[in-house]
Amino acid sequence: MSSSTTPPFPDRVELTGEGLVLRDWTEQDLAAMPELFDHPDIAHWTPIVSPFDAGAARDRLVKARQLRADGTAVLLAITLDGGAPLGEVMLRRAPEGTEIGYAVGPAHRGQGLAGRAVRVMAAYAFGELGVDRVILELEPENAASVAVAAATGFRLLGVPLIEGVEKGRPYALQTWALDRP
Repeated sequence: MSSSTTPPFPDRVELTGEGLVLRDWTEQDLAAMPELFDHPDIAHWTPIVSPFDAGAARDRLVKARQLRADGTAVLLAITLDGGAPLGEVMLRRAPEGTEIGYAVGPAHRGQGLAGRAVRVMAAYAFGELGVDRVILELEPENAASVAVAAATGFRLLGVPLIEGVEKGRPYALQTWALDRP
């Protein structure tokens, strides 16, 4: 989709549901971001830069704002109450579909945050953006993300793997889909 035919994202997004508040990243979050994203799992399974330090945090905030302004993606902090960030959930408009992605800080795993954030973001995509399908692109070896996909009602599509190289490491992504209820 070109940005000329794609409606812009709102200047501010705050989504609530599933015991979460998904909100825009702010300057106040910069100090917490390295603790969330500077981890071997995140370096391995996501395109998030590694090592992730204060400079990377600033760059990510700038990038999040630029992607929003471009109408390409919304990156939101996963919080329980609008306060401290525990991770990130993303909604990206891509040629292959409206994609959701997420990363939960290592100290906050095991609480169902990823699945809950995915459900809230999918509801936003269906209800506010009017999309008919959202997708997850996951490596089949990423057991935690495959479990999130299955637990949130996504189904594996029988489409070719998306192959590429990220950070010098080859990957092959499966595409999982959730259709509008």
